[in-house]
Amino acid sequence: MFSFQAFLDSGSVAKGVSRFRESQEAYAQGDPATSVMYIQEGKVKLSVVNEVGKEAIVAILGPGDFFGEACLAGQSVRVGTATALMPTTVYIIQKSEMTRAIQSEHAFAHRFMSYLLSRKLRTEEDLVDQLFNSSEKRLARALLLLTGHGVQDLPQMILPKLTQEMLAEMVGTTRSRVSSFMNKFRKLGYIQDEGALQVNPSLLNVLLDEKAPSVARRQMGTTPSFSDRNFCAGGPDAKGGNELAGPHVRITRGGFGLVVHEVLSANRIDHDGETQTSHA
Repeated sequence: MFSFQAFLDSGSVAKGVSRFRESQEAYAQGDPATSVMYIQEGKVKLSVVNEVGKEAIVAILGPGDFFGEACLAGQSVRVGTATALMPTTVYIIQKSEMTRAIQSEHAFAHRFMSYLLSRKLRTEEDLVDQLFNSSEKRLARALLLLTGHGVQDLPQMILPKLTQEMLAEMVGTTRSRVSSFMNKFRKLGYIQDEGALQVNPSLLNVLLDEKAPSVARRQMGTTPSFSDRNFCAGGPDAKGGNELAGPHVRITRGGFGLVVHEVLSANRIDHDGETQTSHA
């Protein structure tokens, strides 16, 4: 199987190596976009800041991930900032060298294209998550993704220094709401946070059910099964923010969490209780 790491280590592509300490920027929003970076080890946060200084976290990437690849599509300046979350080592490949490798190294080009398509799918799923899921479900999905759900066996350990402020910026809510949901997840046994944060597979209950199971249901052993891959969101009991009212959406579980395949004409209930109509 093709390995980015082995290919880059083979010398087939000219590259530099940079090591970043925790909180050090690999590049900043507005910097010239002249290279593609590959994470050999560590973690990198991608974020954007608006004109009033509000930050939103776009992604958290780890070993085997590329970032800064938008320069290959004509991006002249960085639209966001890449920051190391821990000591991180990256390969830096200049745009011209990356272009040459894509044109001449067919196995690399094929694998890189597959990687970009996977990232595109993840971005679309993130958008659907923001449009249709409550902040509680968005937080649950973010935690599962950060632990590699669907790619690695759970439980997995998240970064010890992943703060509630960072989680709030990732899911688009307030720190106080993240704190409330985390306390709820902890009480239900979905997470443990002694030292580093550990996420258990049972956190999927938040995504797969309209209502997360109560502590009593867990103790009685009636936690829902995850064997069914298809289910409909919404229905007459749907409540809360950004839930779909009515069985208009078919959803499957994949490696990146929940994917909405069809939105025919659904009523979306916002946090203020008003109902809006959404069309595909």
